[in-house]
Amino acid sequence: MAETREDALAMRPAAFLLECLHRSGMRDVVEVNPVTGGLAALAGIATRRDAPPVFVKAFADRPDGFPFLAEAEGLTALREIGGMATPDVILANEELLVLSELRARPGSETFWEQFAHALTRLHTSTVHHRFGWHSDNWLGRRRQINTWNNNGFAFFAEHRLLRWLGEPRVEAALDANDRTALERLCNRLPELLPPRPACLTHGDLWSQNLLATPDGRPALIDPAVSYMWADVDLAHVWTTAPPPEAQLFFAVYAELTSLDSGWQARMPIIQLRQHLAVLAQFDDDWGAADLIRATLAPFRTSP
Repeated sequence: MAETREDALAMRPAAFLLECLHRSGMRDVVEVNPVTGGLAALAGIATRRDAPPVFVKAFADRPDGFPFLAEAEGLTALREIGGMATPDVILANEELLVLSELRARPGSETFWEQFAHALTRLHTSTVHHRFGWHSDNWLGRRRQINTWNNNGFAFFAEHRLLRWLGEPRVEAALDANDRTALERLCNRLPELLPPRPACLTHGDLWSQNLLATPDGRPALIDPAVSYMWADVDLAHVWTTAPPPEAQLFFAVYAELTSLDSGWQARMPIIQLRQHLAVLAQFDDDWGAADLIRATLAPFRTSP
């Protein structure tokens, strides 16, 4: 079988990233050590001749549009509008994104308690009158549609759930009954979820995207920002196997934001959006299709 360009790049990510950095004018980079963890792009830590190391990522096969420019804007918004710690954007262009280096998050309850306070501040200080964002951005390698809407239920149904039905992998994995069940769920969202205001959300808040600043404060990376329900961030943390020390986060966040007692029950519905995005983008969906079907099961027959 002939080797594709993407296959070749996957075999030599360090050389590819170094080439991208030099082509973008960062000629002082002498070495790149690849790192794992991300799913959509190649990434590494770049050693520079006369400056601190930096984090770099680039697409082996770049999607249409300008995902790194949108990501850099999202990091700036989280920091300047929402008060979150994020890495400094050193360079962002069509080809790559270069950020200041962060630390791995510590495995302590204190860190997660600090994160609960930081995320509360983000969600409660950025309440907005509309749902969406001034432009589309990217969730992984797929465009996230952010067209403004005054109705959160309509926005979530159209741009966060039904939007994925046209993706080839989703069409292959979900049958007609699944798709009809999703449409029924969308029609009943006002019955299933409490009305919540829009606020600035990270939009892709799984544990890999929570790191720490050099002085140990919680810091976020890889955003897909929009003004949306705070629950989209909470659901992503809740449903992606958080470590045991994270349990304090949920207790503190619930107390600080006066969460209702039924918040846990609605997490699978909110997280449908992320499961559909995973199903749309990766051959190995890590059980996303099964989780989608389980959540849709009550909606397979008309009420």
